[in-house]
Amino acid sequence: MSPASILTLLLGTVAALGVFNTVVLNTHERRRDLGMLKSIGMTPRQVTVMTFTSMAPLGLLGGIAGVPLGILAHALIVPVTGHAGGIDFPASMRDVRHAGNVSAPLFCGVVLAVLGVLIPARSAGRLTIATVLHNE
Repeated sequence: MSPASILTLLLGTVAALGVFNTVVLNTHERRRDLGMLKSIGMTPRQVTVMTFTSMAPLGLLGGIAGVPLGILAHALIVPVTGHAGGIDFPASMRDVRHAGNVSAPLFCGVVLAVLGVLIPARSAGRLTIATVLHNE
């Protein structure tokens, strides 16, 4: 495995943990609301689906904001790095504005958000009304 692949894997893991932390905090803040919804008849599955659908747009927005910022950072950093190291990078490394390079991170943003919501959404769905109201 190349160093670039290891770095990419580590960055992806950090991003997934950041999403997971955000979802856990979001779910914890909405416990009272979830308890109220469950008291009027919402099923655990509906709570889980509601949590999933509230996080997917955030992942999409993160991808929409991150892709242009990543392309801009790449356009600024790669030439400076090449110049500092005395390396002339080939055009394939400098030009990253291909459809696959733009669409894949958007998809990954949504996938990371959905994967990060798995555990908190299931635990929110399993909460009983008494547990939620008792913790308040």
